[in-house]
Amino acid sequence: MAQNVNLDLNHRLMEAGLESPVDEEGVHDAFSQLIEEQSQNEGQPDAFELQQLQRRLDEEDRDNVAYLEDEERQGDPLLGERWSSDTMRILSSMPSRTIGRSRGAIISQYYNRTMQLRRRRQSRPAIRDFSRSGRPSIRGYGMEAGSTDVEGAEASKRERLVNNLQNLSVSDRVGMLRAMPLSVAEKSELRRLALQKEKRTITGSQIPCCSQLKDYIIIGARQSWYSWLSFLHSLQLWQVALKRVSGRFGTGVLSYFLFLKTLLFFNFFLFLVTGAFMVLPQAVHPPVLPEAGRHSFSGLELLTGAGYFSDTVMYYGYYCNYTLSRSCMDDDGGHNVSLSKGTRVDCGLSYNMPLAYFFTIGVSSFITCIILVYSMSKSFGRSFRIDKSHSILAMKVLCSWDFKVIKKTSVKLMSENICTQLKELLAEVNHKDVKKTVGQNLWRVMVHGLAWTICITSTTACVFAIYYLSGHMHQNLQQSSRSVPQNPLSLLALPVVVSLINLLLPGLFNLAAWMEDYDSPSVRTYVSIGRNLMLKVSVLGVLCYHWLGRVATDPQSIGLKCWESFVGQELYRFLLMEFIFTLLDTLFGEFLWRLFSEKVLKRRRKPVFDIARNVLELIYGQTLAWLGVLFTPLLPAVQIFKLLLLFYIKKGSVMMNCQAPRKPYRVSQMTTVFITLLCFPSFLGASVCVTYTMWSLTPSSSCGPFRELKTMFQAGKRWVEALEKDNPNLSWLATAHSYLVENPLFLFVAAGIFLIVIYFHSQVVDGQRKIIGLLQEQIENEGEDKKFLITRLQSIHEQKRTPARRLASQDSRR
Repeated sequence: MAQNVNLDLNHRLMEAGLESPVDEEGVHDAFSQLIEEQSQNEGQPDAFELQQLQRRLDEEDRDNVAYLEDEERQGDPLLGERWSSDTMRILSSMPSRTIGRSRGAIISQYYNRTMQLRRRRQSRPAIRDFSRSGRPSIRGYGMEAGSTDVEGAEASKRERLVNNLQNLSVSDRVGMLRAMPLSVAEKSELRRLALQKEKRTITGSQIPCCSQLKDYIIIGARQSWYSWLSFLHSLQLWQVALKRVSGRFGTGVLSYFLFLKTLLFFNFFLFLVTGAFMVLPQAVHPPVLPEAGRHSFSGLELLTGAGYFSDTVMYYGYYCNYTLSRSCMDDDGGHNVSLSKGTRVDCGLSYNMPLAYFFTIGVSSFITCIILVYSMSKSFGRSFRIDKSHSILAMKVLCSWDFKVIKKTSVKLMSENICTQLKELLAEVNHKDVKKTVGQNLWRVMVHGLAWTICITSTTACVFAIYYLSGHMHQNLQQSSRSVPQNPLSLLALPVVVSLINLLLPGLFNLAAWMEDYDSPSVRTYVSIGRNLMLKVSVLGVLCYHWLGRVATDPQSIGLKCWESFVGQELYRFLLMEFIFTLLDTLFGEFLWRLFSEKVLKRRRKPVFDIARNVLELIYGQTLAWLGVLFTPLLPAVQIFKLLLLFYIKKGSVMMNCQAPRKPYRVSQMTTVFITLLCFPSFLGASVCVTYTMWSLTPSSSCGPFRELKTMFQAGKRWVEALEKDNPNLSWLATAHSYLVENPLFLFVAAGIFLIVIYFHSQVVDGQRKIIGLLQEQIENEGEDKKFLITRLQSIHEQKRTPARRLASQDSRR
């Protein structure tokens, strides 16, 4: 069926849909100039054609108005009555109303644009130099009489557009095709036709060998570069596995695995730094150990961390307190000369082990702090930006598919991922806050208060139980040091009890959350995170008091020669027990429960992955690793091995034993919450404990790199004093050390600066959110203004047209 298209030659927005108003105006002026030249230089037929076209358009104006009215009334609630022709001309010339034009009009428009691009590169000849068939005409914009003429005109326009595309450069051709409001298939067809004609032209002419060789080299280099980029992209850790998890379970479960991946990189950095500057130099130059004190490997050390491992580079007590050197050997066994008394020997390459130990711990902690603050600031910027669900939903529907994906498995993963994200966005869009009565609100407050009372009471009881159990074990160590040695397995009692509490108490928290019956799953997740965080922080606080307040202050009472190594062994045991109980929870809490539900209860329901508890377990284990890097330099390696196993075990358990949440929900700020908890309660608490140990506690006098020193901090102070003594010009270094390192004010100022940076960044992002919200509101108001103006225009037109109708009716009566 032929479609009438209204054309207003005098309107400046006739060529709507261009990329910018500048291009729009330029194309319109060029088009008008060509029509003028054609009418002046080629005689009356073309002018007569324009007059006939305008007359036909005026005669068909009423039909066009009726047609446009029917089309617009279906999709626009604004059109509730019959609009006048003037109003419809204004509406049809608006950019938002020119999207649905016919394909022939689009091809004609972009034919004119390609002609304009070609004229930019060459001088424009007069219109009289063109043949009549090559001149642009406005016949295509008129009224099509039949389907045969329409198809022929469209084919002719397509042919001319292909010719013009062939004469453009590659970049202009690509940009032109991208800007065309056509389907992907039609764009591909136009590109194929242009390339075919270009190949025919190239094959028809002889190309020099040098040009062919240059083209082959360029194509080969480009393909090699793309292959290299694809190879680097494929090297990303767990890329396919994370896509599968995201496609089946959504962004909430995915955030857990992404957080685990982040912790893996943090531990890998710590392992590289401590291994390069502490473990490797000491392993190359091992200290002399007495034969009587060596332990044999029995296998029990894998659980307790004591025994054979005590005489290795794994613990603090193995490291020496002298400068490692290649050329300075003593007469006994060719080992290094001790500098514990302050003597110095000028020899070849030397390595001050106490200084390296001190600065490696300090610098690695400082770099980790910077990375955490930067990650948290960046995450704040991503999570608190404007992301309304309606706009994201439209973007996901229209722009989320990657057409470069061709493998069946990749296509399936991408489709599952997009489907899950659409479910989350739709759930957020459809979520409505139900207004409740005063009685219902009062009942919810009472239920929430009861749930929090249960959680706080149980947490307090467990913390006191850990406190008294740790004190009881400390008394047992004191008694065993005086009489019979204690069984090594008894050292596992405290880690087992703490891990059992961390395993069972979150179940009580989930029961309290079920009793509260939250409407939003995301709110329930955040509340569960807060309760689990309260438990973990309380437990770690009691343990730190036990290690630094009981064991470190009086190690002789329990028969310890090296309390640092004992604390390192305790941290190893806690980290290992936490991993074992996580595996038990995965086995009994997920796998066996799924089997029991399917075989016994005859239900298909599977357990839902508990994001809050699993994330807090990761933060708890990472806090132990940061606490233990001073006492156990190889503890980050143990944490890396644990995280690798945990990823594959959890991923397999999630895919087999768990189901997606019954209520899909989008957690846009979950990663930000995880990074914030990792920075402030976790890293900040571990840094405070390590700093207190290095500045306040007295090291062991018979082991470690800081023996015979009052504090670990004096290692750096002695080094600075020695440099100042040898070279007086370096006195500024001693001054800087005293003000920047010895004075704790610098650490507080640095921490304050970091907090201020985060605060200002969050405030800037919040201000941007408010500005964007105001701009969106302004856009909506402008839309309402347009509707108001159009309505007023129609009313004014009706007022003017009513007297004219009366006069016309009176003339007809006469």
